Amino acid sequence: MGFGFGQRRGGQLPADVTTFVGRADELAQVRGAFGQARLVTLVGPGGVGKSRTALRAAAGLGERFPDGVWLVELSALRDPELIPATLAAVFELPEQAGMEPLDAVVAHLQGRRLLIVLDTCEHLVDACAMLADILLREAAGVSVLATSRQPLDVPGEHCCPVAPLPPDDAVELFVQRAAAVVPGFAVDAGNREQVRALAARLDGIPLALELAAVRLRAVPLEQLVARLNHRFEVLTGGRRTALTRHQTLRTAIGWSHELCTPEERLLWARLSVFAGSFELTAAERVGAGPEAGGELPAGAVLEQLIGLVDKSVVQRIGENGSRYRLLDTIREYGAEWLAEADAEAPVRERHFTYYRDLGQRFWDTFLGPEQPGMHRMLRAEMPDLRAALEYAYATEGGAAEGLWLAAQLGPFWRASGALSEGRYWIEKGLALLPEDGEEQSWGQFMTGLFSVWTGDLPTALEQFQVASGVARRAGNTRVALFCDAYLGGLTALCGEPEGLVAMEEARQRLLETDDGLGIGVIHYEGALLRAVLGDQEGALELCGQGLAYLEGAGERQLYGSTLMVQGLILGLAGRREESVGPLCRALEAAGEIDEVLVAALCCLGLAWAAAHEGRHVRAAWLLGYAENARQHLGGGDPVGMLPSLFDEQESAVKTVRAALGGTQYERWHGVGARLSGRQILAAVRSGAETPAAVPAPRGAGGADALTRREREVAALVAEGLSNRAIAERLVISKRTADAHVEHILAKLGVASRTEISAVAGVCGPRP
Repeated sequence: MGFGFGQRRGGQLPADVTTFVGRADELAQVRGAFGQARLVTLVGPGGVGKSRTALRAAAGLGERFPDGVWLVELSALRDPELIPATLAAVFELPEQAGMEPLDAVVAHLQGRRLLIVLDTCEHLVDACAMLADILLREAAGVSVLATSRQPLDVPGEHCCPVAPLPPDDAVELFVQRAAAVVPGFAVDAGNREQVRALAARLDGIPLALELAAVRLRAVPLEQLVARLNHRFEVLTGGRRTALTRHQTLRTAIGWSHELCTPEERLLWARLSVFAGSFELTAAERVGAGPEAGGELPAGAVLEQLIGLVDKSVVQRIGENGSRYRLLDTIREYGAEWLAEADAEAPVRERHFTYYRDLGQRFWDTFLGPEQPGMHRMLRAEMPDLRAALEYAYATEGGAAEGLWLAAQLGPFWRASGALSEGRYWIEKGLALLPEDGEEQSWGQFMTGLFSVWTGDLPTALEQFQVASGVARRAGNTRVALFCDAYLGGLTALCGEPEGLVAMEEARQRLLETDDGLGIGVIHYEGALLRAVLGDQEGALELCGQGLAYLEGAGERQLYGSTLMVQGLILGLAGRREESVGPLCRALEAAGEIDEVLVAALCCLGLAWAAAHEGRHVRAAWLLGYAENARQHLGGGDPVGMLPSLFDEQESAVKTVRAALGGTQYERWHGVGARLSGRQILAAVRSGAETPAAVPAPRGAGGADALTRREREVAALVAEGLSNRAIAERLVISKRTADAHVEHILAKLGVASRTEISAVAGVCGPRP
């Protein structure tokens, strides 16, 4: 969620790790359906290949959607209330004060043309239906491709059934997967009928075929077919017609289950408690134990996990294969075995303990070099953090631990742009714990902090007052001191001079107690306050003290925030050249933890500096990125309280618009608004006038309307050649070169050779 330096850009779907077989009719049907409808749902039983088909179809639809194809994976989500927040995270939308995530998503999508792939909707079908209905009604350029075991039943929905593979495709899929298991495996005269019989027995269900192919490692094909025939006959009493496709899949999974060792079956059942992907350490902590069903020592988990991977029960995923996951149908099968063994409670308790400890580790190492890695880990573990919180709140006596976990994640909720979800989990815990306690004081304090980060200062004042009272009654002096600092600052913002004195007293007490978290925060927060009150030199002094404390610690979130504040204050003080260094360093720090709040404001300050230097194209796309992110903050920038902030922005916009012209300003502004976090970081690092690998803004005819010769001429203009030099290079007359340049200006809708130079580098000649 959030800034998304590590997230996929729209249109970049997960790469296929295995070959795709068949489905030509289904893919054609989906393409045709989007010519008539904006909601297309692929419907079919589990294991039939809906997700793979949807991703392949979406990849072929990219040209229809200039703003990308966006995948929203829902299989690990269990709470329907979190669907809007999940969608907001996919679009990298930060928190918006006073606006629900769904409203922020709709506002973001209006005016865009894109495709959303909602994958695995059946367990949240009502919520997905409501979401799709709202998106279709409120965002005219948005289309939705859903996968589900049942239709969404939304007006305008076009359902495309995904049936099992026809015989020839089923055979082809089995042969390809078998060849990956047994090199050189192929269909010949001697085994053709056996392969066809196996594909028919498995009803052409892709998951069942893939599970069967894995068994060729240990069982010859003829024995595989014979055992499979026997398995079905036992299930149906020999009546093949009685076997439904659902039973076929369960039979195939059950057959794989029977071929596992007892230890592998035990681990399979225990791994079913994971909602998303997991690391080896998590599998060892959760999977090992002595409860009913059998004992599995921690040292034996890796060996059994390797066995499950070899049997395709568990999948290795991630760039280096360091994470694991179970497909939904396989997870469901394991969960049934876990429940039947009466072993679910201790395994889920170990699952919660693991993620509770992960939250504690994030909290304990927050001020050190582990912080960036912990942010990345928490993003990967989000489905299971949710599952852990759900377990805590549903378990007698677990609410306090759940609330403490949700509160510890406060900095992560901000960095990932998921403050609404963080508030949801904290308020849920507070509702279950009406009495005063240390966990409650932290929960109340975090809700106040969230209100500051989203610019809702009246609510923040109220929440800090409540938190202060709870903390004092519970004896939590640390939270009480933090509340004193914020209450002092908010009081000063309300025009009470004693508030600044109270905040300074709190800062001195934090220094005396050497509270690292408090020291790191209060210096940049105090700097903001001093800048608001007109003391820019005092504000910069506080920034310097905060940076001196944080420098070299390896911590990125507070360090980046402090640099960002320092850079903006320098910019507002007219020291724009000095502001660039801190802002670029802050953006780098933000990139390490995917922090949207810091990154957006850094780009705003860098846009001011670019405009001052006369680099107007650069300023335009920086403003585009910053404003696109900030509009979803709903005025929630911490520095939004600075009186001159918006004046400076308005001045920069006026300058850049006048230099580029309204049309070109809007185009480059739009380029910036569509940049991903990773692209904006790369562009700022390069110092280039235009972002690399981004389509240039198009004029009346667009860059694509240029002929090959015109694109060659545009590229030479970008190199700085005069029209005469271009004529000599291309062996044409100068008059012809002049005409080409004039045509290029008209087609791109630009007014000068400088603007041709800005776009020619990314147009390039057609091959």
